Amino acid sequence: MIRKRVPQHETVINLDGPDGNAHHLIGIAVGFGRDARMSEESLKSIVDEMRSGDYKNFITTFDKYFGGSIVLETTNTELLV
Repeated sequence: MIRKRVPQHETVINLDGPDGNAHHLIGIAVGFGRDARMSEESLKSIVDEMRSGDYKNFITTFDKYFGGSIVLETTNTELLV
């Protein structure tokens, strides 16, 4: 099938709301990683790295691995890179 190109929509997560909860973000990361066919070992390593520090480390690590596809938004200036 050939079809007209449809622009991709960004996935945006508001860290200031309930979607910014660390457990929710781990679920997003694991789901996204599985959709991208990442190995379970790689996903475990990413989640372990996310959990290895404070919330800023958590968010920075999430952005490192998934920032090309998922946009994180916040009004918290401490989290802005």
